[in-house]
Amino acid sequence: MKTSNHCLGFTGFKIKDKLHSRQLAQDFIFRLNNKERTILFEELQRFQTQAAAIKVDAPPEPPTKAQLQALLAHSAVPFIGFGFLDNLIMIIAGDYIDATIGITLGISTMAAAGLGNTLSDVAGIGSAWYVERIAIMIGLKAPNMTPAQTALSRSRWCINLGRALGVTIGCLLGMLPLLFRKGRKAEIADESG
Repeated sequence: MKTSNHCLGFTGFKIKDKLHSRQLAQDFIFRLNNKERTILFEELQRFQTQAAAIKVDAPPEPPTKAQLQALLAHSAVPFIGFGFLDNLIMIIAGDYIDATIGITLGISTMAAAGLGNTLSDVAGIGSAWYVERIAIMIGLKAPNMTPAQTALSRSRWCINLGRALGVTIGCLLGMLPLLFRKGRKAEIADESG
């Protein structure tokens, strides 16, 4: 089963695509604070009410262009933060490991990059909650769509496209440390000069 990168609002909790067991659901609920539980409960009630009101035979009303754009943006912003932090930490940590441990132990640059990526992934787990909070603080809200509208293929495409664009933009922004890093040629010239 494929592991999701989405952290569901708190650190250290990765799920497999869905909460497919009561135990996973209980673990998720116990890690929420009272306010988060209340919000989750109210949203589940609203979702169930809307889902029950939908006629099985009637196709859902397609989402508007504005709703799809809002859905794409809502999906992209948290992944911009994740991609930024992931690349930023990986580059800084990998470079530091290469310059210190790499020289001391004689490990390759690729091994240092792999260790930097490991640190970046661990930090990504811890930072997911903060990235989601910041996205909420800047006023990013999910578009008002019914469950049936959200389940439509065009909506799923917008969600996945938003995530892909977000992580791409974030990773490119996370490469900023490379602008301030001396190149290998400059380092060699400094050492020999």
